[in-house]
Amino acid sequence: MNAEKVEEPKKVDHIGIAVKSIEETLPFYEQELKLKLLGIEEVHTQKVRVAFLKVGESKLELLEPLCDDSPIAQFIEKRGEGIHHVALGVDNIEERLNELKNNGVRLIHETPVSGAANAQVAFLHPKASRGVLYEFCEKK
Repeated sequence: MNAEKVEEPKKVDHIGIAVKSIEETLPFYEQELKLKLLGIEEVHTQKVRVAFLKVGESKLELLEPLCDDSPIAQFIEKRGEGIHHVALGVDNIEERLNELKNNGVRLIHETPVSGAANAQVAFLHPKASRGVLYEFCEKK
């Protein structure tokens, strides 16, 4: 373990949910669950279209693949629609990633990439966390 203490995550920023179609899925979240849509955007670096819905201080993120080779399209093909990842809000994503690398934790992204809502994001490999895909999310 490193001598420096890295701060713990601030909150569950969002839970990512893989869907085939945001348009077909959104009415359930808005009408039945009574969640407020914060916005929809395309994240070309991740090959997805996302819709954020507010739940208290956290969000649900609906993830629709933009193409067949999108990681979300591959996820839906293998596992079907459903929970894809849990995103933890952090203050210093690069410091967190360096600590994980130094501790031998397997990562998908060793450096942050651009994500939705102008966030810097990085994913830990699900094999490092007993099958759960975690995302670190830093917003400026």
